[in-house]
This record gives sequence, structure tokens and C-alpha cells, in this order.
Amino acid sequence: MRVRPLTDLPLLLLAAVLVLPVLAVLGSWLQWNEASAQILREMAATVLPDYALTSLGLCLAVGVGTAVVGTTAAAAVTLFDFPGRRTFEWALLLPLAMPAYVIAYAYTDFLQFSGPLQTMLRARFGLEGRVFPEVRNVYGAIWVFVFALYPYVYLLARTALAERAAHLMEAARLLGAPLRRRITRVALPLARPAVVAGVALALMETLADFGVVSYFGIQTFTTGIYKAWLSMDNRIAAAQLATMLLAVVAVLLALETRAQHRLRFAATQRRGAGAESEPAPLHGGARWVAWLICLLPVVMGFVLPLAFMLRALVAESSSLPWERFGQWAFHSLRLGLISAALAVACALLLAFSVRRAQSGLTRGVVRLASLGYAVPGAVIVVGLLLPVGWLQQALPQSSAGYWVTATVLGIVWAYLVRFVSVALQSVQSGYARIPASLDDTARMLGSAGPALLARVHWPLLKRSAAAAALLVFVDVMKELPATLVLRPFNSDTLAVVAYQLARDERLGEAALPSIALVLVGLIPVVLLSRTLRSA
Repeated sequence: MRVRPLTDLPLLLLAAVLVLPVLAVLGSWLQWNEASAQILREMAATVLPDYALTSLGLCLAVGVGTAVVGTTAAAAVTLFDFPGRRTFEWALLLPLAMPAYVIAYAYTDFLQFSGPLQTMLRARFGLEGRVFPEVRNVYGAIWVFVFALYPYVYLLARTALAERAAHLMEAARLLGAPLRRRITRVALPLARPAVVAGVALALMETLADFGVVSYFGIQTFTTGIYKAWLSMDNRIAAAQLATMLLAVVAVLLALETRAQHRLRFAATQRRGAGAESEPAPLHGGARWVAWLICLLPVVMGFVLPLAFMLRALVAESSSLPWERFGQWAFHSLRLGLISAALAVACALLLAFSVRRAQSGLTRGVVRLASLGYAVPGAVIVVGLLLPVGWLQQALPQSSAGYWVTATVLGIVWAYLVRFVSVALQSVQSGYARIPASLDDTARMLGSAGPALLARVHWPLLKRSAAAAALLVFVDVMKELPATLVLRPFNSDTLAVVAYQLARDERLGEAALPSIALVLVGLIPVVLLSRTLRSA
């Protein structure tokens, strides 16, 4: 189809705005200079191998852990019947409401040398020295990431098993296959693409994390990017490190996309409720094993961290900064509402362009603009600030630096790059329920272009747009790396304050903004669980 330059211009401009940070990071290699080369050589001889090995080891451990925890929990609630199964179906999603860095703060506050548990044990049993090993290390980070991110695997694996495994397992039973063989040869192979996709998502979140690795003092690519930029004051070296991280994320994104394609290819029509779709009842000790398999992730990823934070909140209630909490909440709400509204508007424009044009160029541009969610926040920060530095070098009197770093423009821009794809997925799912014949009828009646979107599509997309706004709002509230660098002066958010208080070892005070973030994160989890129960 022929490209319409005038009508496609807004789409191209929006895509350019959303892709600019990534292009700037990649373009940093065109600015190779001796200073950045010297820093990279020194880093390659000293810390860069540690960055790579630590990131690789962290990803391998988190990938295996989330795959095991998420898949076993999904198989338990989908394939078997045992006490509490209906409750665990939605309870296993609760860690999605708990940011990983909040879990790290909670466990550190309770289990550290000066924490309540070790203090109580030393006092009661007369012990000396440390009772438990240090929490703030790579092993502690693996523990945090596994129990914070396993819901990605659980959700996709559960959907795959519920849609495809029931009737095939029944067919295998009629052919005489025992239960163990039906699970290992039928159910798990069917869920493999879903597990791979979920693990890829979990690994992208692990690589993008800054709060946990920075707080635990772990040297990964993300912390290395911030050190090269802020400590060594060399943005080119930071951008080139970001390029290495971006290459790893691109591999994970390709892996996730391929797994999702395999998942859709293997999809079959779900049959109605019947005897063949009933989970197999468990008896004796097997039912309690399944119960423990589902209980452990919920307790470790949600119940205990929340309990630890509530204990710290009560213990520090007299010294909590309640008067400043309103300011932090206001800044978070303001950024969340602005970003959610703009993200939904961008998603509507992108989805409507695909719906209207159906050209290869349009689909390619929209796909490129929606890749931001896979880009770590540290990479987006570098990609936004690099062009600002180039512009200020070319035009010393330019005020671009002020607008990007001293106003909400820069931080909202970073949020849009990161989260427009979240809104786009929800809006496109809404468009999938609108038949194309409705567009043809509207055009025959004189509604075309923007009028078609405003008068026909928008009334049918309100629920999808509301869901998209809610998801973006919650993601913005919890986002840390970009907010930490790009927030305007005197505009701390709940996530930033929680990180700063925890870094200063004021974990009791950090409990207040942390619990507020958890309560906000519970909203989409509750809606998601209701959707799954009604599916």
C-alpha cells in the first residue's frame, strides 16, 4: 500500500520520539574518542569481566529458579485438585504487586545482623557474632528475584496448561499412560514455549533492575552504566556499556517473541467444561505436597516481605515522616497520571494507524515504537541525556538540558519510551474485538479518519483504554532507575524515597513508601485474578 506522507507524519514523529533513546545509545559508537576508549580498556581489564560474569550467573540462577517455581506452581493448580487450590490460583499472583527492591529491603531489615531475628536469637540463646549469613549478596539477590518474578512464568504456563493440556492428558489416560508419563510427556512439553517466554520476561526484568543490585552492592551491567556516567563522568563509555546490555536484552526479546509465536501456533480451541477438563484429585501426602509447592512462593514473595515491612512500620511509627509522605505521594500520582494519559493517547494513535493503514511500513514503525518495555531504564536514561549533551555542545545557549533534567518533560519522556508498549498491548486487544466491517459501515456513513476513532472506536475501547492507563500508572509508580536520575529537583517519588531511605539504613522509615507502592500494585493484580477466574 502506498504511504501517505501527510497522514503518516504524526505516526513517524511519535515513533521517532519513542525510538530516539535507543538510536542515541547505538550512535554513541560513532563518537569514539580516546577518553572513552581508555575508560573502556581500563574497565575491560578490571571490572567489565566481573559485570559480565555476575550478570550471567544472576540470569542463569534466576532463570532456573523462576522456571522451576513458576512451572511447578502452575502445574499444581491446573492439573490437580487439592485443598486451597482455588485460593492459590489467584494468591500466586500476589508477588506481582511487590517490587523486587521492596522485597530486598524487607528481608534485609529482618535478617541483617542488627535485625530483630538475629538480635532475639543472640539474646535468648546467648549466641555471639552473626547467626545467619549476610543477606546482601548475589545469593540474596537470586532469592529476591526468583520469588518476585516467578509470576511471569506461572501466569503464562498456567494459561498454556489450562488451554491445551486437559483434553490431551485425558486422551493419554484413555490410551493407558500413567499420571507421571502424562505430565512429563504431554503437559510439560505443551507448556515449554510458555515457560521460555516467561523466563525471558523475568530475565529482562533482572537485567533492567537497579534497586536490588545497587542496594546489595552487586556489580552488574546496570550499576556499571551508572558508575561510568556519574562517577567517571564519561557519557560515551556509559552509552557503550549500555549497548552491550541492550544486545543481551535484544537476544532475550527475540527468544520471548519466538516462544510466543510457538505458543500461538500450538494453541487450540478450548473445549467446554466437562469431565475431561477436571483436574485430577490428589490423596494422602500428595495433596499436602502440592499445597506446600503453592504456599512457599506466596509466603516468600509476598506474605513475609509485607509482614516484615508492617513490623518495621509499627516499630518506627513515632518517627515516620508522615508530613512529607503526602508530597511524595503527590509527585508519584502526578507523574503516574500524566504518563498514563499520554501513553494511552500514544497507544490509540499507534493502534489506529495499524488498523487504518495495514501497510508493512506502518506495522514495522509501530512494532519498533513498542519495543521500549524491553529496554532497561538505565539505557533509556543514557539515551535521553546523550542527545541533550550533543545539542548543548553544538548550541551552548540551548536550554534543552533544563527542559529534560529540571522539568517533568524528561522523566515523562522516559516513561513513555518504557511503557507505551504496555498500553499498546491493551488497546490492541480491544481493537481485536471490533470487527473490521464496522469500519466499512462507518466510512459509508461519512465517518473516516479522526472521526472514525472518536465516534466509533473510542466508545468501544473505553474499557481497554482504562485498563491500559491503570497498568501504565502502576508501572510508573514503581519505576526506579529512570526516576532516580531524571526527576526534577525537590520532586522525590515514593520509589525514589524508599530507595534512598533504605540506602541510608533507615529501613523503618522506608517501610512507609514501600507499603504504599505494594498497595498500589495490588490493584492490577486483583483485576487480573478476577479476569482469570471469569475466563
